[in-house]
Amino acid sequence: MKVNDSLIKDCLAGNRKAQFSLHKTCFSILMSVCLRYKVDKEEAKASVNAGFLKILNNLNRYNPEIPFDAWIRRIMINHVIDEFRKNRKVQELIEYTDFDEKQIPSLVDYNEADKAFDASDLEAMIKSLPPVTQKVFNLFAIDGYSHQEISKMLGMSEGTSKWHVNSARKKLQEIINQKMNSQKVI
Repeated sequence: MKVNDSLIKDCLAGNRKAQFSLHKTCFSILMSVCLRYKVDKEEAKASVNAGFLKILNNLNRYNPEIPFDAWIRRIMINHVIDEFRKNRKVQELIEYTDFDEKQIPSLVDYNEADKAFDASDLEAMIKSLPPVTQKVFNLFAIDGYSHQEISKMLGMSEGTSKWHVNSARKKLQEIINQKMNSQKVI
C-alpha cells in the first residue's frame, strides 16, 4: 500500500475529506489485524475506528522511511493490546501458572494441513481457541512477537506465554486431525 505524501499533509492539516480517504485506503489492512483478535466483525470495526483515531493523532510522528502499512499495523496491534488490557473479563481468564521450557514439547508440523485447508478454515480454527490463547498465538505465530515481548504486553510470565502457544498448537492439531480424518472418510 502506497500512501500519497500530499494525502498525509492534508490529513495533518485537518482536512476531513483527506482523513476519510486515508481511512478508506487503510481500512482493509486495519480490519484484517482486528479480525484476528476480535470475536466478531462489529467489535473489529469499533477497534478499527478507535485505532484509526490513534493513527491520525500520531500522523505527525510517521517516518516516511518506514512503509506506511507496517507503521499502521503496529499502531493497530498496540491498540488491540491496550483494549485487551482494559478488558477485565478477559484478564480473569488468564491462567497465571509459570511453566518452564522443559514441559513444552517440540513444534508441530502443519504442512499437511496447509495442503488440506484454505486460509478461512485455518482462521476459523484459530478463532475457536480460548480468547487468551488465541491472542497469544496470534501475537507469536502471526505477528512475530517474542515470548518476552508478549509477556510484557499482556502482563504474564514468558512461561505462561509459551504455555498458551503450546496449548494453541495442541488444540489446532486436534482440530486439524479431526477434519482431515473426516475428509478421508468421505
